[in-house]
Amino acid sequence: MRRCAGVIADTALRGHTVAAVLSAQGDATDELLSTAALYGADPSPRELDMLLSTGEQASAALMAMALQEMGLAAVSLAGWQAGVETDAAFGSARIRRLDVRRVRAELAAGKIVLVTGFQGVSPEGDVTTLGRGGSDTSAVALAAALRADECRIYTDVEGIYTADPRLVPGAKKLDAVDVGEMRRLAALGSQVLHERSVILAERYAVPLEVLSSLVRAPGTRVLPLPPAPGESRITALSRSGALVSMVGAGLHRFPELEARALRALEAAGIAPEATLERDGSFSVQVPPEQSLEALRVLHREFMER
Repeated sequence: MRRCAGVIADTALRGHTVAAVLSAQGDATDELLSTAALYGADPSPRELDMLLSTGEQASAALMAMALQEMGLAAVSLAGWQAGVETDAAFGSARIRRLDVRRVRAELAAGKIVLVTGFQGVSPEGDVTTLGRGGSDTSAVALAAALRADECRIYTDVEGIYTADPRLVPGAKKLDAVDVGEMRRLAALGSQVLHERSVILAERYAVPLEVLSSLVRAPGTRVLPLPPAPGESRITALSRSGALVSMVGAGLHRFPELEARALRALEAAGIAPEATLERDGSFSVQVPPEQSLEALRVLHREFMER
C-alpha cells in the first residue's frame, strides 16, 4: 500500500492531476467469498455484491489515509459516489454510463481522487460488481470519461511479456503491443489485463501502459501498432485450459506456421488434438495435462530462436 502511495504521490508532485482506481488488497475478495460461504450455501447475488464491494472500499480509504499522512490532499470515492452507473447484473455488471462531475470537482479542488474499482451502482440504486478483473475495466472507463492523457495499470509483473514469465522462464518483456493483439491475448487466456478493459481502451483510444507496482521501471505501452504491408509477426503466446495460442499479425503469411508448430510439439512427445487459425491467432489444442509444456515448447520454437 505504501509503495503504491509513493507511486501516486510522485506522479502528483510532478504536476499531474491524478485519479487512481484501486482493487482489493491481496486475497481480500477470496476471503470475503469464504466468509460468505459460512453464512449460506447459496447467498443472494445482491448481498454478495454488497459484501465484495467492501474490499475495494477498504483499499481506497486506506490509500487516502496514507496519502494524507504524506501531506497530500486525497479523497476516496465508492463507485456510486464516482458516478459509475451499471446494469443490474449482480456479479458481472456492465458499465452503462459514467457521471464524473463529482470526480472532476474533487480534482479541480486540488485533490488526488481514489475511486473503488470493480463496482458501480444499478438503476435501482444497488451496489453491483463487474466480475473478476473489473478494476482494470473501471480504470480504463474512468480514463476515457475524464479524457485522461494516459491510463497506467500497475500490477505484479513489469509489463506484458511474450508469455507469462511465471510459467515460461524465457519470456521477454515487450516495450509495446498492439491494442488489437492485446485484446486477442486477453480473450485467449492472458491474465495481465481484463478483456473488457482492452476493448474499452481500443474503442475510446485510451493510451494504456502496464507497469509493476513493485519495481520502478518502464512498462509496456498498449496502443495501435498496425503491421507494415505484407508483415507477419508473432507477438506473444497464451494458455487457457487445453488451448495454447499464438497471437500476432499476418499469421497466414508466416512461413510454415502450422507445420513447424506441430513438428516441435511432436518432437517433445505432445500429440496435438486440433488446430485453429483465426484472424490474428493460431491455437493448438493439446491434452490438458500437457498444456504448460506445450506453451514452453512453442515459446522456445518461435520466440527464443
